[in-house]
Amino acid sequence: MSLLELARWDTVAIVLSGLSLLVGRIFIARKNVTWHRFFMITATVLAALFLVLYVVRTALFGSTSFPYGGPIRTVYFAILITHMVAATAVAPLALITLYRAHRGDFQRHKKIARITFPTWLYTAATGWLVYYFLHQYHP
Repeated sequence: MSLLELARWDTVAIVLSGLSLLVGRIFIARKNVTWHRFFMITATVLAALFLVLYVVRTALFGSTSFPYGGPIRTVYFAILITHMVAATAVAPLALITLYRAHRGDFQRHKKIARITFPTWLYTAATGWLVYYFLHQYHP
């Protein structure tokens, strides 16, 4: 599998994770706990798949550098840096959120989910943008 193919698959995984997160949020807003749980677990599995693919891709091909200069480079790095900060924060947040739900501590689950949810969505969206800039953007 090539660098581009692995990059596409890990991007698909994280985007689908974000979409699953959105659908799960819609279901809990409608008080449908069963489907909420299903889509949140799906989002978690897809995020874990992303992490595995990302590590494999990085181990096989190393890091990918952004090849362009000028203002677009500043935009890219602004997105990349905020993505990295959010991605670093979301892993423990997600684990705590899932743990609290699993334990039935729904008050505390809901409280931390208010932080986890937007952070995870931001990570998924900016992950797609990073992929786009590295592999699809050609000025």
